[in-house]
Amino acid sequence: MQLDPVLVESAVVFGVVICVHYAVWNQLSWCCIALAVQAFYVQHKWDRLIRTGAAVFQFRPSANSGVLPASMVLPLLGLALRGHCIAVGNIYMERFAMVITVIGMMLALFLSLIALGITRPVPTNTCVIAGIAGSAILYTVKQTLTVSEVIEVLEVLLIFVYLSLILLYLLPRCFTPGEALLILGGISFIINQLIKRSLASSGNANADPLTYFLPVALLGLVLLGIFFAVLFVFMESETWSASLFFHTMTAVLGLGLLVPWLTLLTQHHPITWLMHFITETNTRLWLIGFWAALLLLAVVVVMHQNSHRSAGSKKHQASTTVRKYFHLLTVLTFAPGLALDRPLLQLASVVCLSAFLFLEFVRYFRIRPLGPPLRHLLTLFLDERDSGPLILTHIYLLLGVALPVWLTPASCTPNGGLGGAGGLVPYAGVLAVGVGDTVASVFGSTVGEIHWPGTKKTFEGTATSVFAQIIAVVVFLIADSSINLNASYSWVVGSITMVAMLEAYTSQIDNLLLPLYLYILLLL
Repeated sequence: MQLDPVLVESAVVFGVVICVHYAVWNQLSWCCIALAVQAFYVQHKWDRLIRTGAAVFQFRPSANSGVLPASMVLPLLGLALRGHCIAVGNIYMERFAMVITVIGMMLALFLSLIALGITRPVPTNTCVIAGIAGSAILYTVKQTLTVSEVIEVLEVLLIFVYLSLILLYLLPRCFTPGEALLILGGISFIINQLIKRSLASSGNANADPLTYFLPVALLGLVLLGIFFAVLFVFMESETWSASLFFHTMTAVLGLGLLVPWLTLLTQHHPITWLMHFITETNTRLWLIGFWAALLLLAVVVVMHQNSHRSAGSKKHQASTTVRKYFHLLTVLTFAPGLALDRPLLQLASVVCLSAFLFLEFVRYFRIRPLGPPLRHLLTLFLDERDSGPLILTHIYLLLGVALPVWLTPASCTPNGGLGGAGGLVPYAGVLAVGVGDTVASVFGSTVGEIHWPGTKKTFEGTATSVFAQIIAVVVFLIADSSINLNASYSWVVGSITMVAMLEAYTSQIDNLLLPLYLYILLLL
């Protein structure tokens, strides 16, 4: 009998849930266990809906629904962050982390409700399990959250509902239900936080402008994408007049809305602040020059691979090894930034994400002059996960390595930095995706012979992935003096091994999922 990969994936996720529960051990951690049990049952209903074509929207084919692993990310993340906030006595961030946990639970329950509502015949057993879990979670929320915090949870849920209706309709086959929960849930949370901060104060001269760049840029890009997706339904996007209008509206949105909004929030003009920030130290100038050289190298790789396609078959596709060059370039980009200047890295990753999303809009809408060439160049690097109208794998790669940097809780971090395995938290993306996934893919596809049951991944790929990540940890220990693992070596190795097993069996976007689970485990 062949082993079902979904069962192994679920077992790994349950293992992470138990680890968090053991470390935290409170009412919300018990609720996470209940949520995981009901998500496991609901996941099978979503899988059947996708196979039969009965789901409300068109989801990414050749993958399971991924409801269980995606449902647990936000709740577990909130619990892990809350523990560190309690340790440093930050009451505000402790309540904030609790809200993150509850928001994740509510979004997961909403996704479960959709699946149960459209499944025919009605799955009685699953409904009973989901009802019991939901009742326990709602009762705990009633006992732990204030009225204002409950309202905040409902605000995020409302934004998530409307955003899902719009984007899942405009972008068919781009996400699985789990990926939609994770990505759209995160965007909804960020937008709600930006609105709250904008309404709470007309400006804060002491606020760190870095904390506002990501939400403002993300909201601007979401508005830009939705506006032109609707507009180009009624007009041709490939003409020069449409392209001119696109660039004009982008400039108006950026200079007329986003820049004044950032100025209002931080009491600093963004451009002036950026120039001062970049030129503050020579290290930052050297890092920017180094990153510019890596960018030029990435462009050379893309052009070189496309020259082979032009000379040969039109069906030529880049090999797995070639695609992993970009993972290596990502490691070379992030590792020096993490060791030398994390604020600059945080800013640069936001700028890079904005550029990636903008160029993807240009490619998708065929905006002249770059749209048609980008469409031709990037099709070389497509894989089976890029089955929708958008090409998202390179954006997921950037998000995977950047999210641990953005999520590192500065206000809940002691002056000496996080102790033990927590010192590796900002490196979670580099370890899981930049090193682990790259080595697993390259070695698994070239020398792998022993396949894990029920999957194409190999034992050799997973083993070399774990070994390479351990070597990378040693290198980071030497290069970054702020890391002090103390006696947590076994926990680091165990966390890396658990996430490597998740990589071997998941059919979700590993560039996004693996760093988040490694981040949670290292944060405990």
